[in-house]
Amino acid sequence: MRRKDVDERYLRPTAIIDSDHPEIVELASRTTGGSRDPVEQAVKLYYAVRDGIWYDPYSPFYRPEHYRASNVLKRGRGYCVSKASLLCALGRARGIPSRLGFATVRNHLATRQLLEYMGTDIFVYHGYTEFFLEGRWVKATPAFNIELCRRHNVPPLEFNGREDSLFHPYNNENKRFMEYVEDLGTHHDVPLDRILAAWRATYGAERVERWIATMERAEGRPVRDFYREEVWEG
Repeated sequence: MRRKDVDERYLRPTAIIDSDHPEIVELASRTTGGSRDPVEQAVKLYYAVRDGIWYDPYSPFYRPEHYRASNVLKRGRGYCVSKASLLCALGRARGIPSRLGFATVRNHLATRQLLEYMGTDIFVYHGYTEFFLEGRWVKATPAFNIELCRRHNVPPLEFNGREDSLFHPYNNENKRFMEYVEDLGTHHDVPLDRILAAWRATYGAERVERWIATMERAEGRPVRDFYREEVWEG
């Protein structure tokens, strides 16, 4: 595929992927420096999001503004979809066609508390970013920052701009880590309605509404400290 054949929606800002926001534009420019190579730029942006934004599975998830790239940047935390949204916006800010990809995964190395909170080790609508580089779409998964990987004894995901960056199936001790269950396709924007419907179907509507009520009461304050929880190995 040639660049000119790529859907223009993958280059344009949206209300959620606000790649034209001044802070997004500034970070994208500062991170990539003087590089004009799209591959090199994408790699630099990937690491800026992977380690500059900490993974937090207890981040708010039920409104469009929870995924807005400029808001994720401001918070400095987010779960996989919100981090993918930010990386997507940064790519578009540099003129790199960027989109969101989704999958259902089975997480074998979550924390005990997170698994109890969710009621399962199945994570639906796990999100990642895809960049169009050198004539093909390349997957980039910026979800887990390096500090979290060290805590869970998992190699941090690297990205070279030419090969897909996907979760490792095993950790450093050869124990099961992440299993891809279903490919849920790609989107030019965050498909919030689909995500919420899938969450309610998988985790139960009552459980999801309870999460929302807890986050509403917290008024933006963290509801749990993921980095103090007990690592569980299933």
